[in-house]
Amino acid sequence: MTTLAEAWANLGPTLAMLEPLQFSRDQWSLIERLHSHFDDREAQTRLPIPIARFRKPATEAIGAHAQGFDGVQTEYVDDRWFTEKFVNGPSDPMADHARLYNDDVDRMMAVLFPSARYRKGHYAFGRFTVPQPHGLHTDHSAEDPDAAGEPICIARIGTLGTHYVAGDHESYDSRTRSMLNALRYWITVPEGEPEAIFDELLQRQVLGTIPVDHVMLMVAGNGSKGAHVTQHIAARPPAGGVHSAFFQRQYKFT
Repeated sequence: MTTLAEAWANLGPTLAMLEPLQFSRDQWSLIERLHSHFDDREAQTRLPIPIARFRKPATEAIGAHAQGFDGVQTEYVDDRWFTEKFVNGPSDPMADHARLYNDDVDRMMAVLFPSARYRKGHYAFGRFTVPQPHGLHTDHSAEDPDAAGEPICIARIGTLGTHYVAGDHESYDSRTRSMLNALRYWITVPEGEPEAIFDELLQRQVLGTIPVDHVMLMVAGNGSKGAHVTQHIAARPPAGGVHSAFFQRQYKFT
């Protein structure tokens, strides 16, 4: 029988734009726990982790295409999208990149979590100028109110990164939780203004930083008590904005 590590090692040649990462011993321990039982809440507090990187030709092509847009274009991946982009529509380079990303991530998920199936996804690209489109947030499953923890893979191309709440957010003291609340709603709290709080939490490493040009495994869901859903927020772009691209693909368990 092929082991999980062997199946992962054999993935590389089957992927079009991604290169699976070699996990450390600690990362393998985490992956194996989640592989056996994704709703292992303690293991979920150790996410997100990078599971793949984009190959250089892909990052260059995606970045170059994003440079051609002054605003942000967002596309939701559903049956309508496939019909418009690949059946009835003209050639769309970013849709082609998204399809390769989707196919590669599906292959990786089939190894890591065989019972996971695609739920929903979207991608966005262009010049990002708004630092907090909806503040500190979690990706949820509105179409499934009872959804618990679910795998989700996100990726940023270019220079606009993403930050996340490190560790178990329930373990932080009341002051830190109030500060996180300021970032969730981008409001003033007794601890200060959200801009200053954002910087302080980065310095304190309450907020970790997701590397660009990598695929990150995170946790989505509707915040059930048994799950630790990843809380994250977009990095602040420089004055005038920055060109980037973002991909997201979420799964549910059958």
